[in-house]
Amino acid sequence: QDIQRHYRYLPKPALDLVAEKMDLPIAQVYGVATFFRAFSLKPKGKHHICVCTGTACHVRQADVIVDKFQRDLGISPGGTTSDQQFSLETVNCLGACALGPLVTVDEVYYGNMTVAKVDRMLKELKNGGASVANNEEDS
Repeated sequence: QDIQRHYRYLPKPALDLVAEKMDLPIAQVYGVATFFRAFSLKPKGKHHICVCTGTACHVRQADVIVDKFQRDLGISPGGTTSDQQFSLETVNCLGACALGPLVTVDEVYYGNMTVAKVDRMLKELKNGGASVANNEEDS
């Protein structure tokens, strides 16, 4: 977990070192790294954005939120911006269905997401601040 946190992914040389130090086959280390969703073998952005597309969020237009992030960031779900600032992902459920459409940014939950909130959130994140999208009224 420390390697993932430091690099924002698990680089191959680090996995090789873990296998060597723990006297484990590299296949076993890769098995753990690919089994748990918290780990990634590809670099992630500084800010990890996750949009819930489960049933409750879907009926509340989560697809509109995903489309907005895609347009504004220029990436598809599973992608990372070229400047390594943002990664976008979709998941089937984040477990807070009453708050849909739901988005997490760096593991912080933001409910009742709107296109206007996405605009404010990205503006704040690009300016180096923490998102305050849920603390403002929709325009």
